[in-house]
Amino acid sequence: MHLETKLVQAGVGRDTITGAVSFPVYYATAYRHPSLGQSTGYDYTRTANPTRKVLEEAIAEAECGDAGFACASGMAAIHTVMGLFSQGDHLIVSLDLYGGTYRLFEQVLSRYGLQFSYVDLRDLQAFAGAIRPETKAVLIETPTNPLMQITDIACVAGIAKRSGLLTIVDNTFMTPYYQRPLELGADLVLHSGTKYLGGHNDVLAGLIVTKGAELSEKVRFLHNSIGATLGPQDCWLLVRGMKTLALRMERHQSNALQVARKLREHPAVTDVFYPGLDDHPGYEIQSKQATGYSGMVSFRVRFSAQVGPFLENLRIISFAESLGGVESLCTYPATQTHADIPQKIREYVGVCDRLLRLSVGVEHPDDLIHDLIQALDASLVAEGCRR
Repeated sequence: MHLETKLVQAGVGRDTITGAVSFPVYYATAYRHPSLGQSTGYDYTRTANPTRKVLEEAIAEAECGDAGFACASGMAAIHTVMGLFSQGDHLIVSLDLYGGTYRLFEQVLSRYGLQFSYVDLRDLQAFAGAIRPETKAVLIETPTNPLMQITDIACVAGIAKRSGLLTIVDNTFMTPYYQRPLELGADLVLHSGTKYLGGHNDVLAGLIVTKGAELSEKVRFLHNSIGATLGPQDCWLLVRGMKTLALRMERHQSNALQVARKLREHPAVTDVFYPGLDDHPGYEIQSKQATGYSGMVSFRVRFSAQVGPFLENLRIISFAESLGGVESLCTYPATQTHADIPQKIREYVGVCDRLLRLSVGVEHPDDLIHDLIQALDASLVAEGCRR
């Protein structure tokens, strides 16, 4: 079956007692055993839950993996995966990284003896040169958040494999509809399911997908032991969201490309970052390793003083933190998603005080473009510059 069909059919036919097309939400925390030494396969809901199992199998199949694990948030998923490593272990991580991941690594896990190096993974020589005897894994964001830098997953995974490293890919921005890192050589895939997979800004969730029986069992142990598992109602919401993933991603992408092209034409904008533009530095790699470009667009305005007026004048697009929902959102990374990254580091990687990030929703593109243009025009007037 095609992926679109697999996603829509998640859970269908699984409730053999009633025939419910929408798989039920199982709230039970405990399950009755038929007799001593026998189990239905469900003992305690942290270890396994029927509704969660439908979700976990759906994401594993979508990513072409061997096992899926649903966590309470994207950060819970990352923290669970970090349980694979021990004191003194070293990981190489994408330079342009989501601020919440940086915060977890530098303010929490570093206290437990894990070490992290932040490397521009577009530079394969820099990546290879950063590998140490104690290096255990590489964690890739591609496209990166928020500068949309593209890493060649297959090349990095090949170097990692030859060096005995695990390759972990955060696939939140692309989803398995457009990109499947496990097919390119990665070992684990992470998602903030809150974003495109859920798709409606109404559920907090994280997902892990593993390749290989041994690694799957290690993550299964950590998932159960740490216990940051996703509740059944949220699992149901996430399954429901994933059923329309293909339809939504097509519209997100179509809208994003139109928005990106219009932003490039406006005098208030100096830079536009969208991997679907054919002059984007990572366009060729992205076109090779994925089937699309998703719906995230970042851009820089000409003056930092424009940011406030621009955000205040948006009428359809909401100034809000997050991404991937049907509603369009605009985020200011310097004070929101990347606020916990020290200013010097943040500016070094390019997250300056003129940068804005758009999660382009599924509204009519003409309405979104009109909203952006009038807000940008207003920002120029406020700055004392007229078109």
